[in-house]
Amino acid sequence: MAGWGLTIVRSGKPPKRRRRGNQKSMTTEFGGTIAAPAAPAGGSGAAGTQPLELRIFVVALFFIFGGITSLNDVIIPKLKSLFTLSYADAMLVQSAFFAAYFIFSLPAAAVVERTGYMRTAVIGLGLMMAGCLLFVPASASGQFGMFLFALFVLAAGITTVQVVANPLISRLGAPATAHSRLTFAQAFNSLGTTIFPYAGSILILGSLGHADASRLSAAALAAYHSAETRVIEHTYLGLALALLIVAALVWLHRDRLREARSAPSRMLDAFTLLKEPRFAFGALCIFLYVGAEVSIGSVIVSYLMQPSVIGVGAEAAGKHVPYYWGGAMLGRFVGAYFLRVFSPGKVLSVVASGAVLLLLISANSGGACSAWSLLSIGLCNSIMFPTIFSLASEDLGVRAAEGSGIICMAIVGGAIIPLITGHTADLTSLKAALAVPAICYVMILSFGVYARRPAHPWGQ
Repeated sequence: MAGWGLTIVRSGKPPKRRRRGNQKSMTTEFGGTIAAPAAPAGGSGAAGTQPLELRIFVVALFFIFGGITSLNDVIIPKLKSLFTLSYADAMLVQSAFFAAYFIFSLPAAAVVERTGYMRTAVIGLGLMMAGCLLFVPASASGQFGMFLFALFVLAAGITTVQVVANPLISRLGAPATAHSRLTFAQAFNSLGTTIFPYAGSILILGSLGHADASRLSAAALAAYHSAETRVIEHTYLGLALALLIVAALVWLHRDRLREARSAPSRMLDAFTLLKEPRFAFGALCIFLYVGAEVSIGSVIVSYLMQPSVIGVGAEAAGKHVPYYWGGAMLGRFVGAYFLRVFSPGKVLSVVASGAVLLLLISANSGGACSAWSLLSIGLCNSIMFPTIFSLASEDLGVRAAEGSGIICMAIVGGAIIPLITGHTADLTSLKAALAVPAICYVMILSFGVYARRPAHPWGQ
């Protein structure tokens, strides 16, 4: 279609695999092909012929779902204080949120098969908006379970949006640079995770600790809880309004991209991909990576508030969270270059080794050294998700959609590993609990070494 330079054509049978050099068409995740337009005068690279509007649209989605996800790191200490929760109970925030990835990833991929990228993105944004609006009844009820349900619905929308965004951005250019391109898009995800926690710390954590709840009467305590939950409610109402505007813009442009409709596939067939060792190992490492990254982000505020670290208040500790996510943003911009120069498997091994080393330093030191070594892990996290994703998905061909759904299901690691980390912290200490993400990074290091070998095309 004019203005986009992209046509997705109908294909009644799986397209033939083409050589990577001189590639004229690109297999989509859903069984059709994306026909590469003729190069404009003065340009020859395939990447330069891709539609700018589509890339901007996908990058904006990365920014939005990244930023909203990172607000969990601010909500956890807030709800922990309001409902007097243990670390393990507080981590149920992440469990409720990331459980949605396990439940909705494959159904979301099926929706894309039937409705296409743009309409599925609108559905996902609508679910995100519904989740934000559910914070109103959650605040009115004053029940922790209602907040968990609101977060679950919000995450269902984010899952749907991510199932659209991850494979789409990896296909908007030459396959040889997919690692770099996905890493670059993930940098905008990290931009959202850097901005949102800082604003959230001011809006949500600003009043935390200003009143000693243990000394309040029953009526005063109820009023205090009501006022504090309304702070969360108003924050998410603002996000719901912003999401409504974005969804409306995407809906207005829903027909700008002509997409093929392939015959629906059976969702359970996707699990046969786990017979491929490289893909199965990669899916496991997505599980471990998300779990480790979320575990660290979830404990940062409580960790920094410890007298043995830097002993600051909740709002000040919350304002340090953007350093963790900002490191990931910086590392992704830099990593997009290094992944073009060095083997992705080697780069993954190096950054995973760095994460293990920083965790050891943080757990065995105090003061600023302990704080900043933990925050610096964000820099090591930077290229992990996109690199694991693309290494695991290499040469899946027409089964790339199913692979994307399985990998997004593996994000459920963010629901399970933080819970293990929280239980470990309750039984020992926050510093000792850092051993849990450290083990995850050791496994990721192993995958980086393993994935240095070229992948074989699916079925060979």
